[in-house]
Formats: sequence, C-alpha cells, structure tokens
Amino acid sequence: MENFGFKKVSKEEKPKLVNQVFDSVAFRYDLMNDLMSAGLHRLWKDSFIDWLAPRKNTHLLDVAGGTGDIAFRFFKRTKGQATVTILDRNENMLKEGKRRAIVGKIEADLSWVCGDAMKLPFENEVFDYYTISFGIRNVLDIKRCLSEAFRVLKPGGRIMILEFSKVENPTLNKIYDAFSFNVVPRLGELIANDAESYQYLVESIRKFPSQEKLAGLVSESGFKQVKYRNLTQGVVAMHSGWKI
Repeated sequence: MENFGFKKVSKEEKPKLVNQVFDSVAFRYDLMNDLMSAGLHRLWKDSFIDWLAPRKNTHLLDVAGGTGDIAFRFFKRTKGQATVTILDRNENMLKEGKRRAIVGKIEADLSWVCGDAMKLPFENEVFDYYTISFGIRNVLDIKRCLSEAFRVLKPGGRIMILEFSKVENPTLNKIYDAFSFNVVPRLGELIANDAESYQYLVESIRKFPSQEKLAGLVSESGFKQVKYRNLTQGVVAMHSGWKI
C-alpha cells in the first residue's frame, strides 16, 4: 500500500488519483500557489535558479514542470541560449504551461513531453541539468525517480530538487500546520472549487521525507556532493547533487 496524503491506497490507484488531483487544479494552479504561499513560491523558485546558476548552451530536463515556472526562469537566466525539455505526466498541466508561454511571448527552445518521472522516455546521458520542483513527493517511487535522473544526466551533470520539507522552528510549525489544514483546503474550495485536492496536497507534504532523509536517498542513487539548503526555516528545502 502507498500513501495518498494520510490515506492508504494501492500502487495501482495512486498514480491515477494524483493525476486526478492535477487535472482538477491545473487551471488555478499558479493563482493558488500565490495565495497559499503569499507569493513566496516565486522567491523560492528564484533562489532555486540562483543556486543552480545555469550556464548557456546547456540542456535542462525539468520534471513535473508542467506550468513552466522553472523552465521560464532558466531561459531568462541563460538569456535564451539553452535548451529545455519539460516533462509532466499530466496533460492539463502541460497545456497550462504552453498557454503561459504563448501569453508571455516566450520564444525559447522548449519541448513539452507527457511522461513518467519513473520511466523517462530519453536516452542515457542526455542532459546537463535535472530539476524537479514541488513534484517529487507525488511520484510513486522516489528511488526509481532518482535513479532515472542519474541515468539521463551526463557525467558532470547536476540534479536539483525543490520541495516542501520539515519546519525547524516549533512555533512556526504550529502556525504552518494551522494554516495548512484550516485555510488551504478552504482556499481550494473558493478558488478552484476543489477542497479535496488541496487537502491531499497538504497531507502529502506531511508524509514526505525530512531534509536529511531525502539527502540520503539522493546519495544512495549515486550522486555526489549532496547538499541541501532550507528556505523559510524549512517550509521548503533545496537539494543538490552531482553525477561524477
């Protein structure tokens, strides 16, 4: 059995249920991110790109990157002189990302691929960077996801993960829990007409491994020089590793 938030479901059920969540929230995903984080998600993603420090003439694979937030930042940082492949298992999220690219008049070397993080449809050693932002907690098997990341990265390539994590300060953690469980589902109901999906998202954060445990999983997958940095006292954390 697998965790689906606080519920237990079968391995066969979980991917379908997760896909239903993102089918439901795709259209209001960015607005809800702004409301749930008071806009902080934009600063977190900027910090993520700062640490990645992407070089020009490189190729990024952005997994679970449907709406394009990381991809668009990557292009801006490399002044458009790079290639990005965006992979997401949810078609509606990809459609939203494509819509945003058109609206924002983002003329970049973008590829949009519907696929599974645990079975990437790419050859070995293709990419210079692999990023996954607020997506790894939704995969069925984190170890398989990380193994695939290692496989498709070139030697010298880098993985970076941005994900909700464990809050360090006990007082802040109580406030964060109260907001998450009492406010976020209500926002989901008001804005996206879907409280249940946002209840799952809140619960999935609480079931996700700690900063140290995730760092251990990244190391076990073959990555070296694995480090992490907390943002907003651990509300989210960034993990980095290298394929050497």
